Amino acid sequence: MPFSFDAIEQVAVELAPFDVQYGGFTACNINAVTKSGTNKVTGGVFFDYTSDSLRGDEILGNKQDNGDYTEERYGFNVGFPILKDTLFAFAAYEKVEGVQLFGYAARDNGRVTADEIAEITQIAADVYNYDVGGFPSSAPVEDEKLLVKLDWNISDQHRASLVYNYNDGFSVSQSDTGSSRLSFSNHFYERGAELDSLVASVYSDWSDKLSTEVRLGQTKLDNRQLSLDAASGFAEAQIRSGSGATVYIGPDDSRQSNDLNWENFTAKFAGTYYTDNDHKITFGIEYEDLDVFNLFMQHSVGEYRFDNIEDFAAGTPARIYYNNSAGTNNPDDAAASFSYATTTLYIQDDFYITDDIQLMAGLRYDMWSSDDRPTQNANFTERYGFSNTANVDGIKLLQPRIGVNWAVQDNLEVRGGVGLYAGGNPNVWISNAYSNDGVTNIGLQDRSRNSLLEAAANGLLTGQGRPIYDIPQALFDEVAATSIADGNGNVNATDPDFDIPSEWKYSIGATYITEDDYIITADYLYTDKQDSATIVDLGLTPAGTLAADGRPVYETATTGRRAGSDFLLTNVASANDGDSQTLSVSVKKDWDNGFNANLAYAYTQSEDANPMTSSVAYSNYINVAVADVNAPIAATSDYEIPHRFTLNLGYTAEIFDGYDTRFSLYATASDGKPYSLTFSESGGDLFGYDASSSRGLVYIPTVGDANVVYGEGFDLAAFNAYVDANGLERGAIASRNSLNAEWWSKVDIRISQELPGFVDGHKASAFFVIKNFTNMLNDDWGVLRQGSFVGENIVNANINDAGQYVFERFNEPSTSFQRGPSLWEIRMGVKYSF
Repeated sequence: MPFSFDAIEQVAVELAPFDVQYGGFTACNINAVTKSGTNKVTGGVFFDYTSDSLRGDEILGNKQDNGDYTEERYGFNVGFPILKDTLFAFAAYEKVEGVQLFGYAARDNGRVTADEIAEITQIAADVYNYDVGGFPSSAPVEDEKLLVKLDWNISDQHRASLVYNYNDGFSVSQSDTGSSRLSFSNHFYERGAELDSLVASVYSDWSDKLSTEVRLGQTKLDNRQLSLDAASGFAEAQIRSGSGATVYIGPDDSRQSNDLNWENFTAKFAGTYYTDNDHKITFGIEYEDLDVFNLFMQHSVGEYRFDNIEDFAAGTPARIYYNNSAGTNNPDDAAASFSYATTTLYIQDDFYITDDIQLMAGLRYDMWSSDDRPTQNANFTERYGFSNTANVDGIKLLQPRIGVNWAVQDNLEVRGGVGLYAGGNPNVWISNAYSNDGVTNIGLQDRSRNSLLEAAANGLLTGQGRPIYDIPQALFDEVAATSIADGNGNVNATDPDFDIPSEWKYSIGATYITEDDYIITADYLYTDKQDSATIVDLGLTPAGTLAADGRPVYETATTGRRAGSDFLLTNVASANDGDSQTLSVSVKKDWDNGFNANLAYAYTQSEDANPMTSSVAYSNYINVAVADVNAPIAATSDYEIPHRFTLNLGYTAEIFDGYDTRFSLYATASDGKPYSLTFSESGGDLFGYDASSSRGLVYIPTVGDANVVYGEGFDLAAFNAYVDANGLERGAIASRNSLNAEWWSKVDIRISQELPGFVDGHKASAFFVIKNFTNMLNDDWGVLRQGSFVGENIVNANINDAGQYVFERFNEPSTSFQRGPSLWEIRMGVKYSF
């Protein structure tokens, strides 16, 4: 949230608001109203605190090193009149000086052993003169927010407001983590952003029937992603462990040249008109212009992949990736600047069909336009028969919506509706086409497996000739010799027929109040995805054959492009788009004796074809477990939580005369996040046409399956026991996200006490919070577990000449605990209001 919580007057979270003024979202809409100044001087200050000594240090009997830290959050808000009854000011400031905890699941679960960690560390120091860093338990984070608002009552009919918002914060990301990925600290990067926003609004009541709103806004965002070890000049190196896990050292490849900033201008004119027959007509036009500067070049320092630790010691990588700007080898020359605009028109009628039934019906129409196109790549056009210069210009989406509220009786309300919603700004995806045109940004690979140490000895590296610091001279020279006219590097293109993703939402719900004032609420929401976004590898062509388990096989011979060279942002085929349904039920009650309670349950079923978790085309392509690498089908979503129970209990009493004491308990129990079971390569690419070597969904053989043979080191008994215990279907490819992590249950407790202020009319309070009190009672409780991102690599395998799978090793998966949310924490604070 880019502004202080104390700046908020009201907030509403709506899953399916059928008002046509809401757009640019598919998940939910959060509408916040900021506070304003009044004729009285009001405000407050607050401070809260925690530290490593106020946090648990044990999970499942294992000691946790949280480091030595303190975390403070403090701020103030104040509202006051500048001119009585006319001009008012309000300001809110907040700063967090905190900490984030790190976890190292692949180390803790043994997928990367202590001996392997020590060996990699020693080789890096002795062979490459590089300090890989370590495994810190935590790192500091900061976040600073400022909001200033002016309100002007121009006249009885007109008022205006001006809001300035500033936010600057950062955290540290581990980048590559999970139960089969381990990153040393020099692979971490700082992720932060500085935001400046200014919004001016004028509200006018022209008559009893007509009112309008005019709004102008300007927002600037400077995003930063900075490798902590960028100054070393070392590249990213990936080393496979004996179990098939991957160890990462050196600055992350996606942060070697990464700079994003944008400016956003918005304008809005909206009106409301009440007709003589009690119809409320809402109408408006909105305009948004987005100017983007994006420097994003992976591998500008290089990425080196080693099949094993022995190859790392010998300096023989299986692959070397290098990207840079054609002719110059200067990453800045590949920076992209582009802009596009969105124009929105809407109209809506809100009226009562009867005294008890309210109907709201409207249309929202979004149009995208842009004059900027990616640099044309003639080689790309020749390969695929269409240009890489497509943008969002000309895309349109009409979004009809209808909402109904029926007051069946005084204590029963029924509501429902249907509507289409666009998926927000696609700039993070379409920007890849501008940054990766294959003309200015040239991407190369070296798969020769030649020794870097010999190359250094023979003067075949750039610069000082240091392996992994300095890239092979041949790659550098090839980029230098490439002109924009004949560039043939990797391309990220946008489908000329790309449509903005959208979702149809169908909702029905009811609220019933019993005679004893129990409030019972039930809601059902069905979402049908349309034109979901996905990434395909254009260099792949169906080979017309199937693998042993029936999955389609691809080839690159027809295009001459390596797997992972050319990507296309496109839409999922309609049959694979996916859908979701959510059913929620809650019961709420307030008693006169100071007690209150709210019990709720939510059921969710959700499917998607590609979760599109990244702003990077390559990452969006490989970060989804699949059987068909170029046509993922709808399957259980990465974000589905099938069952969730929540309980809120509260009690308020005057233990001290005139001052409330509040006790609150929040308990939740939820099913675990889903995860997939996947292959990992063994002795080369399992599916050579896939840009990833560890996302192919695993095949579960039948007993005596002719499609599978087993290596000497494969523990078949353990594998069969795991398959049977988890009810996996034999003779089939495991479905994506076919298993769920363990249930997570926890309880939070809060106690607050009102205190006297220094003068009449002032209030003070102190609070005490225990997060995950469950874990404080027993370190086996309150533990959040998750599977690996993308999938658990349970079988190391290769394919023999007969086309059979050779199962080399079984890695029994074990979900990993998430250290931060699994540990109890005490936080205490004070607040003073006037």
